[in-house]
Amino acid sequence: MIGVIINGCNGKMGLALNEVIQMDHQVEIVAGIDVEDKGYYNFPVYQSILECEKEADVVIDFTFSGITDRVIDACVEKNIPLVLCTTGLSDTQLAHVEEASKQIPIVQSYNMSLGINTLVKALQFVAPILAEEGFDIELVERHHNQKIDAPSGTAILLANAINKSLGNSYEYVYDRSQKREIRNKKEIGISAVRGGTIVGDHEVIFAGKDEIIELNHHAYSKAVFAKGAVAAAKFLIDKKNGRFTMQDVIA
Repeated sequence: MIGVIINGCNGKMGLALNEVIQMDHQVEIVAGIDVEDKGYYNFPVYQSILECEKEADVVIDFTFSGITDRVIDACVEKNIPLVLCTTGLSDTQLAHVEEASKQIPIVQSYNMSLGINTLVKALQFVAPILAEEGFDIELVERHHNQKIDAPSGTAILLANAINKSLGNSYEYVYDRSQKREIRNKKEIGISAVRGGTIVGDHEVIFAGKDEIIELNHHAYSKAVFAKGAVAAAKFLIDKKNGRFTMQDVIA
C-alpha cells in the first residue's frame, strides 16, 4: 500500500484527492497537512510536513506558490518524493524544483489531467504540420472566478509544447490592446477568461486560409486532476531522484 500525505487537505483539491484515493486499493492517505483539523477525516492533520509523525511514501501538493519553497525543502529534509501540482511558480521556484530533484524524485506539472497531457502529445505532432502551411496559433483558457494566476499554467504548458515542436521560434502574446499592427506570423496568442465555476477549459486554435482546426479539453470536475496526481504518486515509488513531468507518467 502506498502511503500519501496530502498537503492542503482542506482545500478543494484535497477533498477531491480524498474521494479518489478512497476508491483506490493501492493507495491510502496516512496524513493531511493544513492550518487546522476540521475533524471530518479519518487520518490525522498536521500544520506542516515537518511536524507530521506518520511515515509516508509520497507527498501530493495542491496548494499555492507562496509556500512551495517550504514544501520542497520539507520533502527534501524528510526524504519524501513529491508530486508538485501547484501552478504559478516563478523561474526561481522552478530552479528550486530542479535542484531538489537531485535529492528526491519530483513530478512537477502545470496540469495533472491525463487528457491534457495526451493533448500535449497530439499538439507536438500537429503543430509543425500546420505551422509549415501558415496556420496561426491561438490559445484560449477559461477558469472559475476564484483562480488567481493568468494565463493558466496549463495554457503555458500547451504553448510550450507547441513552441518546442517548432524549434522555440515563436513568441507569446498575452495582450493586443496596446498594439496597432497586424498579427505576427511567429506568435502564439494566449487569452484568459475568468468567470463562474468553470473548472477548466482549454482551446487550441489553428487558423489557416479558409479552414480552422480546434483541439479542446474540458474538465468537468476536479477529479480528473486528482486521478492524475495519484497516477504520478504511483509512478514515483521506484524512483530514487530526478525531475519528471506527466509526460513521463503517461509514457
